[in-house]
Amino acid sequence: MLIYPIIVYCGLQYYEPRILAIVMVSLFLLRLVFFDQIKNKILGLVVCAYFVLVVWTNQLISLQFYPVVMSFTLLLIFTLSLFFPPPIIEKIARISQPDLPPEAVVYTRKVNIVWCVFFAVNGVVALLTALWASFEIWTLYNGLISYLLMGILFVAEYAVRQKLIKQNVND
Repeated sequence: MLIYPIIVYCGLQYYEPRILAIVMVSLFLLRLVFFDQIKNKILGLVVCAYFVLVVWTNQLISLQFYPVVMSFTLLLIFTLSLFFPPPIIEKIARISQPDLPPEAVVYTRKVNIVWCVFFAVNGVVALLTALWASFEIWTLYNGLISYLLMGILFVAEYAVRQKLIKQNVND
């Protein structure tokens, strides 16, 4: 799924949008079968519904809205986890450290909010590239730049977390 824009960019040279959407629905149906977590089910159902719409419209612009749908679906999941704790980032943190101290729980909530902001901004930029940018710019942003930004956010957060851990150990 990470290389979706590249698949679309290359696939459209040989297939109409409907065929690419059928392939994507098939992949997400497999995801629904193999992943049990509710967030994966929600994500899978939203994406399957989206690709059924793409099959019906058979338009390039329909395929270009996938990153928008993904960003706003992830925004919804991360936001809901703030209201129905624990937040997604806290769940991820508890994988490596099951007994998080209270300060870490507060920190993970803040990081979860940062990811919500990221997904909101990324969704808006993805929408703008779908509506008004060339297909090449859409592919560049959604297939490379957005992932680089995610990676930068992830690495920056990791560095801040390590600094906080080191600071707490020294205190």
